[in-house]
Amino acid sequence: MWRKAVSSIPYRAFSSSSTTEIPTLYSFLQPSIFALKPNEQAKQPHDSANSQTKTLTEDQRNTLETTLERSLDTQNTDEAWKSFKALTTCCSFPNKPLTNSLITHLSSLKDTQNLKRAFASVVFVIEKDPKLLSFETVTTLLNSMNFANTAAPAFALAKCMFKNRYFVPFGLWGNTLVDISRKSGSLVAFFRVFEECCRIAIDERLNFLKPDLAACNAALECCCYELESVLDAEKVVATMSVLGVRPDESSFGFLSYLFALKGLEKKIAELENLMVQFGFSNKQVLYDSLIGGYVKSGKIDLVSATILRSLREGNGKDLNFNVETFCQVVKGYIQNGVMKSLANLIIEAQKLESPVLEFDKSIGFGIISACINLGLSDKAHSILDEMNAQGGSVGLGVYVPILKAYSKELRTAEATQLVMDISTSGLQLDAGMYDMLIEASMTSQDFPSAFTLFRDMRDARIHDLKGSYLTIMTGLMENQRPELMAAFLDEVVEDPRIEIKTHDWNSIIHAFCKAGRLEDARRTFRRMTFLQFEPNDQTYLSLINGYVTAEKYFSVLMLWNEIKWKISGDKGKGIKFDHNLVDAFLFALVRGGFFDAVMQVVEKSQEMKIFVDKWRYKQAFMEKHKKLKVSKLRRRSFRKMEALIAFKNWAGLNA
Repeated sequence: MWRKAVSSIPYRAFSSSSTTEIPTLYSFLQPSIFALKPNEQAKQPHDSANSQTKTLTEDQRNTLETTLERSLDTQNTDEAWKSFKALTTCCSFPNKPLTNSLITHLSSLKDTQNLKRAFASVVFVIEKDPKLLSFETVTTLLNSMNFANTAAPAFALAKCMFKNRYFVPFGLWGNTLVDISRKSGSLVAFFRVFEECCRIAIDERLNFLKPDLAACNAALECCCYELESVLDAEKVVATMSVLGVRPDESSFGFLSYLFALKGLEKKIAELENLMVQFGFSNKQVLYDSLIGGYVKSGKIDLVSATILRSLREGNGKDLNFNVETFCQVVKGYIQNGVMKSLANLIIEAQKLESPVLEFDKSIGFGIISACINLGLSDKAHSILDEMNAQGGSVGLGVYVPILKAYSKELRTAEATQLVMDISTSGLQLDAGMYDMLIEASMTSQDFPSAFTLFRDMRDARIHDLKGSYLTIMTGLMENQRPELMAAFLDEVVEDPRIEIKTHDWNSIIHAFCKAGRLEDARRTFRRMTFLQFEPNDQTYLSLINGYVTAEKYFSVLMLWNEIKWKISGDKGKGIKFDHNLVDAFLFALVRGGFFDAVMQVVEKSQEMKIFVDKWRYKQAFMEKHKKLKVSKLRRRSFRKMEALIAFKNWAGLNA
């Protein structure tokens, strides 16, 4: 069938290419490991005395081979190379296993000097006695050249093999040359070798030299994308037919690109019919390639027509255009000065797309994402504005990439406005999108946008609010904005989707106390208890530390009077009266001189078997009340006197 399709193309033998790689090859070989370059040898006078070849005795030959083998065993590369040169200079070669071992060893080292030695050795052996060389050795050398990214000697080696009729099965070296060629940035060198290989395989009927499909596609790719030659591409197709290599979707894709580039619409139609005959129902590669060809040739109207046609033929379902294709489309529209026409393309595509198509599979999503990937987020928004100006409906596929770009660029105010537009249009974002935008807003300290997004998230009846709630609370805490934390918490406290606990209130109280805003902390504390959130030990620790810093010890006394009843009753089950809380109360009350309360704390700690370090409170007493006399307290208050005496006795201060 493939043969029939190209029967009108006469088979032409590939012409041999000129040796353009010679300068590159010899730059690789410098400083030369040869005595003379080939073109210099011809200039030397033929001296009969010099032309006589030195011969080796059997003992000398055995000695050199033994030295070579021992050097390879001991990894003495220079000595092994010296022995090999001594043998070959006298027109003698080591035995086959030893010759291949040396070349394999040189190839395995992968440094440039030894790679030169391996290359020179293989070429020399092929020219003088190719039977000594195993196919595996050639493969090893080519793999090393691939690793070293040395293209010129690799292709020179292939040509040397053909020239000297040393035919290695294509499967052992062909695809390695494709890799080397791709690394060098051009497939042209491989294409020339491919031409010669096919000529020999066909003329001499050597099936083992027949290139496989991957190699044929590489040659076809070169003709279509690099050479842009219809004649060369058709010759490759004819060769594939003669060799019996069946094409795949990629083969058709390369040809469709070239035909689109050249404006050969009739050939494109023939190609599509041929794909059907070969049983290829998925035309994705074909469409991608057609679009690429039309873009490069500047036929933007055909780009749009191809995309819309693909949707019609696919019943509006996703065809998986790749990222590269969408980027080509955007670049093509920009280069042709018709960027606004992309808006019309998206509008028309949305009319054809299936209602159940996921938004990230839509044409709009692909085009807008391509704009973003190309660093054209403003152009993307311009397309959105143009769609609105044309009165077209805008799907999530258009909005989402722009929102992601704004989030990444921390353009949170613009992103928030866009979210408002989305909500107004009746579309709804998912929780993950809101989380991303809110996190970006908190990162850029755009708190109003974060609050607006969270309100919209709640209004959209999204169930999972926990992630964004924690992001906002954590961000406000890190930025020391307790007043915003309090206002935010007060706004969402009655939302059943948000699980608010005591520690949320504690965070606000702690932040207020740390900032010295004790009245705000106290107000938050009252609001917390009013809403029936039970304070715990952390609540009181934050308040005590705040009061101590401000030297408001009476406020600590009020806290103790409140907490002592909760500890003694069942209500105290939420309060962990541990060493930290005992220490905080004792230190504050001692400094405040409230010794009656101090002894109450002591009594409670003893009752609960909590260890107390008395030294700390002795220090606090001596700093604040060193001059306080019991006799003065006797005249003022008998009860205070008793409390002071009890404290001194407990702390060991009477001595």
